[in-house]
Amino acid sequence: MNTGELVELGQQLRVDSVRAAAAAGSGHPTSSMSAADLMAVLFARHFAYDFQRPEHPANDRFVLSKGHASPLMYATLKAAGAIDDEELLTFRDDGSRLEGHPTPRQLPWVETATGSLGQGLPVGVGIALAGRRLDHADYRVWVLCGDSELAEGSVWEAAEQAAYEHLDNLTAIVDVNRLGQRGPTRHGHDLDAYARRFQAFGWHTVEVDGHDVDAVDRAYGEALSTRGQPTAILARTLKGKGVESAEDREGLHGKPLPEAEDAVAELGGPRDLRIPARPPSSDGAPPARHTGEPVLPRWDKGDEVATRNAFGEALAALGTARGDVVALDGEVGDSTRAEFFAKEHPGRYIECYIAEQQMVAAAVGVAARGWTPYASTFAAFLTRAHDFIRMAAVSGSGINLVGSHAGVAIGQDGPSQMGLEDLAMMRAVHGSTVLYPCDANQTARLVAAMAGLDGIRYLRTSRGESPVVYGPDEEFPVGGSKVLRSSGRDRLTLVAAGVTVPEALAAADALDREGIAVRVIDLYSVKPVDRETLRTAAEETGCLITVEDHHPEGGLGDAVAEAFGDGRPVPRLVRLAVRNMPGSASPREQLRASGIDAESIAVAGRLLVGEAVVS
Repeated sequence: MNTGELVELGQQLRVDSVRAAAAAGSGHPTSSMSAADLMAVLFARHFAYDFQRPEHPANDRFVLSKGHASPLMYATLKAAGAIDDEELLTFRDDGSRLEGHPTPRQLPWVETATGSLGQGLPVGVGIALAGRRLDHADYRVWVLCGDSELAEGSVWEAAEQAAYEHLDNLTAIVDVNRLGQRGPTRHGHDLDAYARRFQAFGWHTVEVDGHDVDAVDRAYGEALSTRGQPTAILARTLKGKGVESAEDREGLHGKPLPEAEDAVAELGGPRDLRIPARPPSSDGAPPARHTGEPVLPRWDKGDEVATRNAFGEALAALGTARGDVVALDGEVGDSTRAEFFAKEHPGRYIECYIAEQQMVAAAVGVAARGWTPYASTFAAFLTRAHDFIRMAAVSGSGINLVGSHAGVAIGQDGPSQMGLEDLAMMRAVHGSTVLYPCDANQTARLVAAMAGLDGIRYLRTSRGESPVVYGPDEEFPVGGSKVLRSSGRDRLTLVAAGVTVPEALAAADALDREGIAVRVIDLYSVKPVDRETLRTAAEETGCLITVEDHHPEGGLGDAVAEAFGDGRPVPRLVRLAVRNMPGSASPREQLRASGIDAESIAVAGRLLVGEAVVS
């Protein structure tokens, strides 16, 4: 396309953005109009992509970080021939693929769900890392950001990671249109302010008039020729560009233009230009990824092994069997034991340092390229990245997350290090799987099983050593549980997971000596939960006690209670959980202070059985 055609293509993208929002009666046309020339030049001149083969391994990758500008994305897809005008006008309709903010669930041209600002660039870093470190491919990653979202700290986690990794295959295009949702942004049109920040992190920067298509073209060319650094193109634009009543005006964010037909006429009316095909120049076949059954580590019953150690050893074994497995770390690999994988497979280990949002985002980006990521840090620190986890679920992304040092059982480090909210957080994520093993062999099996699951998978591990309860050949299906002891005389069921399983067994022994027969269930699959086993236990024993090293809200107790949520009679249920604010103490002292040690469980069991007898 020549200069005139690029100008016309930019106008077409504006017109179609206005039309889509008008048809929907909602949307963000003015945010789309500011970036229309940036998109026109990128897709017509520089973006190497086969729209008929979105899965092509050599395709460039585009991420719309300012996801509210989805009308612009859909207008571009129309110009590329991926969708037609009829579908464009279904924007935001019930059942339409063209959602208010883009997701990859039905649109194969979308890399990741966006709309929660500050996430596109971190995910783009993950995709660029996959290209450089894993795929060894030449594809480039282009991320269109808004200026408002540069206030998010996650953007600067991404900026530092990208510069540290010398990702010169990554270009951030910042649409500096001056206006946010409620008014001017912090830096307005001060391109130098943004340039100084990116430069401080080690980026190459280019400042440009975002409506001068020739200048934008040169800026993209400069990004392509820059070596050793990622590039940030800082483009001065006007929100609502091309329509006098909307251009650079406050109060129009997130609203269709009031006089859409007049606006379309002012922009020159509808057009039907087509973005010329620019397929990638190479096949870009990724390296072969061998896949086999792992030879998992094995431990004997009675051994004392921390489940975090079992995780590290199992992950390393899984990485040997499967060439698609990648480990990501938040600079705590020596504690989570992810370092075991790093020593065996350094080429597939990505260190994200203390940047949990970037770590999860990188996992999403890596997964988008077909890899199987395991990202691990302390369970408590994953709370920082919860929005990224939530958006990963919106994307339908398949990532494995591992949180270590869970609960009060970590001991003297105190409450700042204790994951006590993680089960609730992860159970609340749509379509998630939540696993909490109690011993080494169980951990190893579940680590391997996670690789074959869909959606967000979470494994909770513990710091201290615990006895090996199961033999190395035991099976642990996701959604199952293990009944560790039972009889026809059981008057009570203890439901435990992780560190509370040995405590429950010890309590059961104590109660048995007093003539109270107790059933013990290891509910290692917290979501999905084994409803049938729990319901059978309730019917046969009448009384349930849940014991968890977690706050009472949203964890094991709630998972058990919800198993009776479809009209089944609810048994007598007592929940033992961490209701105090812990301090620093030994693990044994912590369990006792929180009322989840064997003695506390036994006391609760006596009281519950006594109440049942009285009633």
